[in-house]
Amino acid sequence: MPGRFITLEGGEGVGKSTQLRRLADALGARGLDVVTTREPGGSPGAEAIRRLLMEGDVERWTAQTEALLFAAARSDHVARVIKPALDHGAWVLCDRYIDSSLAYQGGAGGIGMASIMRLHEIGSGGLLPDRTLLLDLALYDAAWRELARDKGNLDRFGRKSGSYHEGVEQAFRELAEHNPDRYRRVDADGSEADVTERLLAAIEDLL
Repeated sequence: MPGRFITLEGGEGVGKSTQLRRLADALGARGLDVVTTREPGGSPGAEAIRRLLMEGDVERWTAQTEALLFAAARSDHVARVIKPALDHGAWVLCDRYIDSSLAYQGGAGGIGMASIMRLHEIGSGGLLPDRTLLLDLALYDAAWRELARDKGNLDRFGRKSGSYHEGVEQAFRELAEHNPDRYRRVDADGSEADVTERLLAAIEDLL
């Protein structure tokens, strides 16, 4: 059986990490070989770059530098973790991937989607997920979730301005609209169990 590549996307505080674990458990219970990973990170080299991206002052890097660092981390991640797992027939579940770069640096950062995709072609061979699950939650609710979870100890991106995060949300909406075959928008409001059931329904055709 071929492997499947599923990514969870969305803004800060929508519950991606929690749902990734729950979705992995649900798929594992069906007898599937599941690999969970994250971006930026997922491989030793990419985790080293993650620290550069997520720590420090909000203005530490320009959007252009962020895009290059993300592309470098993703290249190592794809080569060392994602592609080998898919070739082995595993289901790879990833917390963020190329669509986050498109939304954050391409959209909110003003670089443009085409530039991000050129970097992705060079670094990762243009590898795209079989399904991208966009967790939808009102920006105000997501912000409160994030603050409650981290008690104000947010990373660089969590500390960016409200207008920046509005730009991210808008970019994700446009990506979902223009890529209906790959994207599924999933309501992230409600209990964890309810959201997991919605995610499973959104990939049922791949099972």
